[in-house]
Amino acid sequence: MKPLWLRCLPYFAALAMAVGALFGSYHHGLSVKDAEWLGRWNDRNTLDARVLAARESAERAREQARQQSINKAIQDGQQIIDQAMADAAAARAAADGVQLAADNLARRLAASEASGNTCAASASKAAARAAAVLADVFKRADQRAGELAAIADQARARGMTCERAYIALSTGG
Repeated sequence: MKPLWLRCLPYFAALAMAVGALFGSYHHGLSVKDAEWLGRWNDRNTLDARVLAARESAERAREQARQQSINKAIQDGQQIIDQAMADAAAARAAADGVQLAADNLARRLAASEASGNTCAASASKAAARAAAVLADVFKRADQRAGELAAIADQARARGMTCERAYIALSTGG
């Protein structure tokens, strides 16, 4: 008679084969399911990458449109500033001509009044001095007014440029 373990050996072998087959089928099912999930994740990642690329492209286009609007506002503002500076230079030239005419008039008045009699000459000197002072005051006031006008024109142009840039940014182009 055979020992018990030898008689049970075919059963143990069959049981081991059954357990091995079950483990193999479990492992195969697990690897198939992992491959399926990996495919799903890859599809999702690919879709996410496409959506991200599309969003980035759209945002780049919006940013470029905004930047072009800002550049246009700056360019327009610079043209306004240049025009204001040219206008200020023309006004300065005109003011210089008026000031020169006032100086000449004061000199002529002083020269014509000084050529009269002695009693009238002293009164004329006072009138000539008053005319000279008046011409000087006029000259200084005109210079300062020109300076202030140039500053105000540039400040206005810069403010308008800033406002246009803000509107371009806030409205998205």
